[in-house]
Amino acid sequence: MKYKLEWNYKLKGKEEISVSSEWIDGELAILLGEDIEMSGKSKELIYYDETGTSWTLKEMKKLLAEIEEEPHDIIVFFDGGYNNTNQQSGLGAVVYYKQGKKKFRIRANEVFHELESNNEAEYAAMYFAVGLLEELGIGRMTCEFKGDAQGVLKQIAGEWPCYEETLSNWLDKIEGKIEALRIHATFTPIPRNDNKEAHKLAAQSLEGKRIHSKMQLL
Repeated sequence: MKYKLEWNYKLKGKEEISVSSEWIDGELAILLGEDIEMSGKSKELIYYDETGTSWTLKEMKKLLAEIEEEPHDIIVFFDGGYNNTNQQSGLGAVVYYKQGKKKFRIRANEVFHELESNNEAEYAAMYFAVGLLEELGIGRMTCEFKGDAQGVLKQIAGEWPCYEETLSNWLDKIEGKIEALRIHATFTPIPRNDNKEAHKLAAQSLEGKRIHSKMQLL
């Protein structure tokens, strides 16, 4: 989750000036807020998160202490593949997150037998990825979804229309799960070369290699 600070700066002999920061990480936001308050030249310092919720400095410190023990700073990669010969779909997802002072990675894949195209496999892969977040108990967090399926990401973000009923049904399922988890989701299309982990997992599932692993990263 990123945070923005807004405050009034007391300029000697002048009216107060409204100032705001860029969007920054929580720990840096706390340090900046403390420095601003120590200057003695600020009033009404308020933090805002990406959902528009506001916090005082005291509330922010409490919030980050609570978040620190929950999975946070979540990035999700997903990819789907389709075998025309046997009409099987391979789904792959990788989840990076922090918990406490540690970093973790989850790698998982799955095979579907009831999909009809590579496009549908991409939607199913994103739904599968959101399901991993549900397994982790993630909620009320910012999650960045990355994949090379630009259509899926643009449509789930509401930037492109979806005219196919089958794909629209998948969008509804994805949106419903994201809403149920109360996730603040962002969507970033990436080149296929930047999505190799998820792509490999999808391919391995079609080869009969099932993977579901969790690893602490150094």
